[in-house]
Amino acid sequence: MVTVLSVLVFVGALVTAVSVIAMMVAPQWRRILHLASGHVEPAFTPLSQLVVAERRIAVRRWSSMSPAYVPVRQSRAAA
Repeated sequence: MVTVLSVLVFVGALVTAVSVIAMMVAPQWRRILHLASGHVEPAFTPLSQLVVAERRIAVRRWSSMSPAYVPVRQSRAAA
């Protein structure tokens, strides 16, 4: 009786493990086969994209802070 119970427990664990692995691999099976056949994915460079985005944000902030027209009185007062 204990042997049957232990076999059922281990078979249940095996079925659970195989189903979890299958659920994780199934959405990516095309990508896995593509990589296994020797194709290389393009490099993912999030930092370069971040640098471009940060520079764009900085330019927008800088351009919004500088006044479109500077009154003559302000330029004389600064001198």
